[in-house]
Amino acid sequence: MCRILCVRSDEPFDMEPHLAAFAQLARESPEYQGDGWGCAWIDADGSDGWRVYRNVSPVWEDAAAPPGRTTLLLAHARSAYRGEGIRVENNMPFFDGERAFIFNGELHGVRIKERGRIGAEKVFNFVKRFAGGDGNVDMGLALERGLDAIEKRTRYVRAMNLIIADASRRVHFATRFNEDPAYFRMHAARRNGVRILCSAPYPASCPPSDGRWAWTPVANGAIGTF
Repeated sequence: MCRILCVRSDEPFDMEPHLAAFAQLARESPEYQGDGWGCAWIDADGSDGWRVYRNVSPVWEDAAAPPGRTTLLLAHARSAYRGEGIRVENNMPFFDGERAFIFNGELHGVRIKERGRIGAEKVFNFVKRFAGGDGNVDMGLALERGLDAIEKRTRYVRAMNLIIADASRRVHFATRFNEDPAYFRMHAARRNGVRILCSAPYPASCPPSDGRWAWTPVANGAIGTF
């Protein structure tokens, strides 16, 4: 039951205010979000491709959170299932050289065979099976088919929210939950070429909020690309 964030913009933006808002959101979450965190971003000029940072410390205690400007940012604060596997290599975002992946949810009785250290990484690798290998990757279709297959092979899906972004700055997302919409429902905001998708609206006291963002709940079952 983690917290996830994606910010995409037509123009470069400072990461720090968004990461600060995300850190406060994680700190104030009704579920503990202190089992490590991470973020992935593309440098503002795009010259170095993806960069990834992970730390086993809670996001709100990490003074080394990366600064800088970007046009695409993903962040994840971890709440480890049963407090297990708290190691930095288990922190998201997961990255396969092309795509960055973050996940929030809880699945019970999953019957899929897939490589991965933890369940979220197995979901990432399983979904990619449905993307095709002929160069015409349709990640939206892969999400639809892959998540349907996971759901059919799972005894109970409490929630399954995920975001996948690629080096071309396309962002794919999906959200499903069967309980606790106040916690698991995703929220979106858009203004002046900036799009945000987050586990919850930014706290009102954070600088990026300042009354300018109109947050909209994302419909349960939604799958989309932007």
